[in-house]
Amino acid sequence: MLLYYKLLQYSPCMYKSKDMEHTSPSAVLSHVYLFCLLLLTPLVSCQLDYNFYGGTCPSLTNIVRSTVWSAISNETRMAASLLRLHFHDCFVNGCEGSLLLDDTGTFKGEKNALPNQNSVRGYEVIDNIKAKLEKSCPLTVSCADIVTLAAREAVYLAGGPFWVVPLGRRDGVTANASAANEQLPSPFEPLDNITAKFAAKGLDLKDVVVLSGAHTIGFAQCFTFKPRLFNFGGSGKPDPALDSSLLQSLQGACPNQADSNTKLAPLDAVSAYKFDNVYYTNLVNNSGLLQSDQALTGDNKTASTVLYYSKFPLFFFKDFGLSMVKMANIGVLTGTQGEIRTNCRVVNNG
Repeated sequence: MLLYYKLLQYSPCMYKSKDMEHTSPSAVLSHVYLFCLLLLTPLVSCQLDYNFYGGTCPSLTNIVRSTVWSAISNETRMAASLLRLHFHDCFVNGCEGSLLLDDTGTFKGEKNALPNQNSVRGYEVIDNIKAKLEKSCPLTVSCADIVTLAAREAVYLAGGPFWVVPLGRRDGVTANASAANEQLPSPFEPLDNITAKFAAKGLDLKDVVVLSGAHTIGFAQCFTFKPRLFNFGGSGKPDPALDSSLLQSLQGACPNQADSNTKLAPLDAVSAYKFDNVYYTNLVNNSGLLQSDQALTGDNKTASTVLYYSKFPLFFFKDFGLSMVKMANIGVLTGTQGEIRTNCRVVNNG
């Protein structure tokens, strides 16, 4: 127990618990375990707290998990959609729920920006969680924290890792459609451009490789990869690096005609709904769906990391949790900044 309290003295953001003085020995051991997990996570804003809602909304995790579980049970694709929603929110204005805001007659949000339109989904799941929380602990939990937790639960319920999430984000009161068009990475961009966009958010090259592993679940619309099937680099021929059996399958699923553009294909055809490391195995075998993903094996700065994760799934899981915590700390609002929206789709009094 003495070791535990000494460790806390050196923690950059002390794990806060109102009942710590009266903690039982078994509970102390669980706290020590939690602290060990915290040591593995990147430094977080000291205004965020791993027990932020411990006293004000103790039912938070159960409500988020049960609602996400119900949504995924109803539609398996929803796990990937909630993860993507979190990513697209954090990359524009930071992790403050700006993506959730609806357009109005006088306000243009981010939902209809090109990278999000007819692409980002799961808004109704966030709405359902928010409605339940407003009944259980009104005016308490931000939409930004809901999005962050929903992504974590979606990954976990899809068979992926679980990581502890520091909370206390507040919701933004504006959105930026032009920034969404400019700052979100595109599957058509070269790796250097994507890396630069990550770096602008404080994420490094390793984070690029790790977070790209989110493509182990989910689907992509045919237009995002059709050039690889029929006219790679303007050659009039398929991408010669693409596995021949996958090429044949994709050409059948996405014929070279405009009406196939919005059809869907799994990002990982081997285990489309299971969060695992097969995404990296696919890349090693030249079976990555998106050119931006396959490019990770063609660059000597990232190829070794791809190979490493293809061989060691547990290390991928660990690093994915670390990078997700890091991403979830981008541009957060805390303290008196922003607000706690009562409806995630509109600002209060909007």
